[in-house]
Formats: sequence, C-alpha cells, structure tokens
Amino acid sequence: MTGVALAEELLLLAYDDETGKATMPRISLDLGMAAAVLVELALAGRIAYSDDSLVVADPSPTGEPIIDDVLARIAADDSPRSPSSWVQRLRHGLRDRILGDLCGRGVVRDVDETELGFIHVHRYPMVDPSVEQDTRRRLAEALTGGPVPDERTAALATLVCAVRMESVLGLTGEAAADAHRRLEEIAGGAGFSGTVGMDDSVVRPSVALVIAALGQAVDQALGKRA
Repeated sequence: MTGVALAEELLLLAYDDETGKATMPRISLDLGMAAAVLVELALAGRIAYSDDSLVVADPSPTGEPIIDDVLARIAADDSPRSPSSWVQRLRHGLRDRILGDLCGRGVVRDVDETELGFIHVHRYPMVDPSVEQDTRRRLAEALTGGPVPDERTAALATLVCAVRMESVLGLTGEAAADAHRRLEEIAGGAGFSGTVGMDDSVVRPSVALVIAALGQAVDQALGKRA
C-alpha cells in the first residue's frame, strides 16, 4: 500500500489550513478516521466480515505503520468484535498518531501554544498543501459528475458523506444538500452503502457494514441528520 491513507485525507479536509484547527466536531472526525482505517484494510484484502465480526483475512503488513498496527490489534484480539465495536475502540488516540505522522512527513507542522499561562494547545497549520489539493480535486470531479470515481475516491466520498463533511468542502444550504445526494449516489454505485449482500464480494459488504456502523455512531454523537 502506498500513497495517502484515507484517514489522513479526512483529517486534512477537516483542519483549517491557516489556523491548524479542526473545523468540524472532533467526535465525528475521530469516528470517521477509525472507520477509514478499517475501510483501508478491507480494500487491501486484510480484513473481512464474517459471522457478525471483522476478522483478519490476510495478516501480511501493508507497509503503513498506523494501519498495520490496527491490523495487528485485530489479529491479536481474542474476542469477536463487530464493525461498530471496532469503530468505537479505534477512535481513541488515532487523531494524534495521524497528526504526528503528517508532521513527520512535512505535510503540517505542530504549533504548541500556551493559553491562560498553563494550558498547552496544539495547532497544525498546513506546510505542504499538495496532498489536500489532490484530495479536493478528486472529490470535486466526483461531485460534478466527471468520470466514474476510482475505488479509493469512492471510498473517500462515502466516508465524507457518513461523517457529514459537506461543510468542509465549502458547501452550504442547497449546494450542501445536492453534494450529499451525489455522495450517496457514489457510495451506492460503488457498493459501499445500501443493501449489503455477501455473495458478490467480501470487500464491499465489509466496507458497507463499517460505513453503516460509522453512520450509526455519528447519529448517536450528533443526533439524526435533519
């Protein structure tokens, strides 16, 4: 596995380039990134859904340390766990690890500030905008009805939809509603949402069930979408 991870793309979309602060509820971002790592593993054929649980189908590393740590954690777990359980368990501490990785690669920088004389606050302004620019370009092309999105872009669009990130795309009102409908179309077209069937592929049902668990968790955290 090479390139930018889905969880990293979500985080970069969610943080303001100049202030380096999150522009959306952190709980939904953390849930989204946890689901993104599971989606990444499913797309890579490392995990699959079986008997109401996520199980390891291939324990070989992907080459991405954060993702491989999650793979090892699932492999070592003695108890069968549902997609919902893993989304909740993985969200804690994941954002800090991903921010640290992005800092190490020179994509963002860590600005450590003190408020009220003793409270440390970290901001992560953009250093190299090329990664986020590519992410936004791919999503814009997908939203405007360009070529059929590739699998990873469709997965990203599905996550953006589930986490209610239309606002970070600069969309409000009817434009945001239109974007949400288009994101749902992309997710359904890719087989990452809607009715889940186990016959055609182990990958798409696994992703769809993770996305369903993510949507339920976001609804619980933020309330039902209006």
